[in-house]
This record gives sequence, structure tokens and C-alpha cells, in this order.
Amino acid sequence: MKAKVHITLKPGVLDPQGRAVQNALTALGFAGVNGVRQGKFIEIDLASSDRKKAEADLKSMCEKLLANTVIENYSIELID
Repeated sequence: MKAKVHITLKPGVLDPQGRAVQNALTALGFAGVNGVRQGKFIEIDLASSDRKKAEADLKSMCEKLLANTVIENYSIELID
């Protein structure tokens, strides 16, 4: 089973990397870019075939290591 984990900054948290990307896009001539938020995408290959256990394990992974839950949100997608 594979998992896709998307990690993004919570609304209101400053994103200096996103701002740098926005400025670079503007400098390259891409007009109309009003905002950029940068995040992380992680793919995990799981040996488990138990969907509920996999979801619980992934949530624990995110809470303990993958995401800083003070300033980041995460979402999990499981693919059989």
C-alpha cells in the first residue's frame, strides 16, 4: 500500500520560501502571481494491508516527525 502525505503551512503562518518563489516568478515575467505557498510532499510505501492500521500509523508518523503540527497541516491519501 502506498501513502501520499501533503504538508502545508497553516493559514497566517509566514512563508518566506513561498514569497521568494513569488518574487522570482514575477522577475521572470509571470504577471498575475498573487501568492505562493510552499509545502512538502512525501510518498511512503507501507507493508501493511490493513487500511485502518496504516492510517493510524501514518497519523502517528505525521504527528511525531513528518509535520510540525504547531505551524503545519497535513493530509494523508492511501492508495491500495
